[in-house]
Amino acid sequence: MDSITRLTADKPLVIFSKSSCCMCHTIKTLIRSFGANPTVYELDELPNGHQLERALVASGRRPSVPAVYIGEELVGGANEVMSLHVKGKLVPLLKQAKAIWI
Repeated sequence: MDSITRLTADKPLVIFSKSSCCMCHTIKTLIRSFGANPTVYELDELPNGHQLERALVASGRRPSVPAVYIGEELVGGANEVMSLHVKGKLVPLLKQAKAIWI
């Protein structure tokens, strides 16, 4: 989990993803539509991607991706992000983390 903590430190918005995951693509597209520029780690393209995925699973993430961190805090996966969006809470959370300004 230390590797996940290091990768999310001092970043307003981080998404752990896989390039072949359609839900990951959907969440990245949604978040970018608000003007955010997330730091994205494609686990299937990183040399240590399997290690990072194991750390996400060990933290309780099932499925492991997408895993969205806003303001260095794990928000969750696709269901949690979509729920926040539907409730009108995603944009304020992104603004609070300074991931978007408008």
